[in-house]
Amino acid sequence: MQRQLTLKYVKQTIGGMATAAKVLRLEGEERETCKLGFYNLGMTIAQRIRLKKRSTMGIKGLQWFVANTCPDACTMVNLKEMAEKHHSSHPDSPPVIVVDAMGCIRHWYTPESWVCGGQWQEYLANLQDFIKAFMAADIKLVFCFDGVVEQKKRDEWVKRRLKNNKEIARIFQFLKSYRQQPGRGMFFIPSGLATFTRFALKSLGQETICSLQEADYEVASYGLQNNCMGILGQDTDYLIYNTSPYFSIDKLCLDRMVTVMYSRENLCHTLGLNITDLPLFACLLGNDIVPEDILEGFWQKCVASCPPKSQNYDKRANTILAVASYISRVPCSYGSLKDLEEMLPLASDKKLLYRGVESYILPGQQSPWLPPGVSNSQIHLVKQETAICPDQEIFQLAKEQHVRAENYMVYNVLSKGEVECSNTLEDELDTELPGQALIYRPVRQHIYSVLLESGKDTCGAYPIVKEWFVYFGNPMEQPDLVQPMQLDIPDSLSKLLECHSFTTAILILYVDSLSLEDLNAFVAHTLCLQGKSAAQLAGLQLLTQGLGIERQCNIYDRFQSNSRVSLYSQKEKEYLWHLRD
Repeated sequence: MQRQLTLKYVKQTIGGMATAAKVLRLEGEERETCKLGFYNLGMTIAQRIRLKKRSTMGIKGLQWFVANTCPDACTMVNLKEMAEKHHSSHPDSPPVIVVDAMGCIRHWYTPESWVCGGQWQEYLANLQDFIKAFMAADIKLVFCFDGVVEQKKRDEWVKRRLKNNKEIARIFQFLKSYRQQPGRGMFFIPSGLATFTRFALKSLGQETICSLQEADYEVASYGLQNNCMGILGQDTDYLIYNTSPYFSIDKLCLDRMVTVMYSRENLCHTLGLNITDLPLFACLLGNDIVPEDILEGFWQKCVASCPPKSQNYDKRANTILAVASYISRVPCSYGSLKDLEEMLPLASDKKLLYRGVESYILPGQQSPWLPPGVSNSQIHLVKQETAICPDQEIFQLAKEQHVRAENYMVYNVLSKGEVECSNTLEDELDTELPGQALIYRPVRQHIYSVLLESGKDTCGAYPIVKEWFVYFGNPMEQPDLVQPMQLDIPDSLSKLLECHSFTTAILILYVDSLSLEDLNAFVAHTLCLQGKSAAQLAGLQLLTQGLGIERQCNIYDRFQSNSRVSLYSQKEKEYLWHLRD
């Protein structure tokens, strides 16, 4: 019975997440302005995911360097014309652009009232216009989202989350001081937008995938293995990977279908390097694996041995040129890499540089800076992964849904027992309102117990789940160790599980912090779903009887008084009226 419940929950996650996206849209239009922006109802399923500003992702300073000192590496191209040429040379395959979705969300989300979040209809219209423009050019889009945080990048992930906390504090200080919407210069992507975007794109018929590894790596691999026309994003790591051409989302003019294409070949020509040198070049400039603070002494030596070529260059540009000059002068071999590892203050982690270079090696590729025959070990780790969930049927189902971007966090719980939730727009000085990460932890504990039922030991104890959740007072030096809690479901709610959402049942049972208004709105959306059979509706009638007549009336009144009732289909209205009667 418990195993069936676990399977049911994993299968129903897509329905629950789609409902969350729908609730987010409604609440973004109805709730009081500031209350919504800081504490959105759609985050009740632990999906309040904040996105890092990605315009400067990758190697620090390299984007500016390429744009200002390597004009030959930046070419304005017409994507429609490129698609026609691609189709002529590859008549059997349509031109495909793989999109780094997390790097493009800032470009798609343009509403001015960003601090309140919830501008979902306007955002959805932007996505539709974006897709139509590429369809008109006969270009297929494949959207890739971040699905995991790899252990080798956990320290960098934590560092960015703590930095984001400071940005959020400044936003709240501005709101308290000026009582008005902050300008675009303080823009911070609304919580939950990544989750909503996945389901929005899927509802628009787009192919959407979620990564099992670092998303940048999977985007680059997809482009290489599928002979894609290019990669669309804003991350200089795509200049380092030896993969499809890299197009800029920031420079994209949708009306004319033109953007900047960055050429790694021309960049190498300017730097005096080979394409196979770029992974080492990126590591010696500092990236998500090799921190900049251990490289400063090395940079000073490089600059000392390579005087600046121009007084017009800033310090970072001169460092980039000096590092490139150093690499061009040493033999291209694994021995040279080992010499560098001895030179750098890597402390006990002497393989740091090795792992950094290896992380850029795509399937089927090798590097002259690594031992012969060495490929990226991450490929083998994903193929040979061991999960804390011993039930392979459940694990495989969760993995497949994860890759198809049909759920979030379920696969991470079942595979490694480790999950994360990024920053949300919460005021750390508001002591009356606890952080969402803490409020919804009891909900997650019950969900973990269902997911990890088959992983209990001989004493009946569940595996511990590691949570990297951002909330005020959490230094994030270590994950929070969370114990799953057994869920006891009353008979009055059993029908809800059969009809729709496990998560909704948990919310009704265990989340005391939701206001009655919030819960009514959430339940109303959960129950008003198309495609229910007569038997399911009968089950919902039993459920509403269990909720009590007062709650039923509140749900109905909330629905009927909704000034934006057009969000519901006629069939959904009939379902809710049927339940009330």
